[in-house]
Amino acid sequence: MIDPKPYRKFAAYNAAMTARLYDTCAQMSDEDRKADRGAFFKSVHSTLNHLLFADRVWMSRFTGKAYEFGAMGVDLYDDFSELKNAHLEMAGDIEAWAETLTPEWLLGDLRWTNIAGTVTSEQPKWLLVSHLFNHQTHHRGQITTLLTQAGLDIGVTDLPFIPEFQS
Repeated sequence: MIDPKPYRKFAAYNAAMTARLYDTCAQMSDEDRKADRGAFFKSVHSTLNHLLFADRVWMSRFTGKAYEFGAMGVDLYDDFSELKNAHLEMAGDIEAWAETLTPEWLLGDLRWTNIAGTVTSEQPKWLLVSHLFNHQTHHRGQITTLLTQAGLDIGVTDLPFIPEFQS
């Protein structure tokens, strides 16, 4: 049996860290957020867009809800405020969805076709849900590094040491 409780905690963590990330990024000018800083998706802004893109892709696969996501590597939003609002809304959707997870659903397999429509895959749902949260952490870490290099501190990011997650 796979317990859905850790995924609920990860969803809450994602929402909290996404909000904190945007609050810190708001301290940069739009020009600085969009500057090529040598990251995989070049800028802070484009990496934020990629995070939202991936969350929407996976959540559409998990829930069947039609999220707009476009093509890989293409920014969904040019305006920072619109991007922030859409991303925070997505984080809320993920939290609400995580509350519905059951051990039975997590034990099933998910079959999907890539966004190009060229490759169909099938994997255990628990693995794909784990990937969703791991992917978020991976790219938030990249942005945190870019922010640190720009002289900005997002604060503590370790789940066990964030006050709202201590039990």
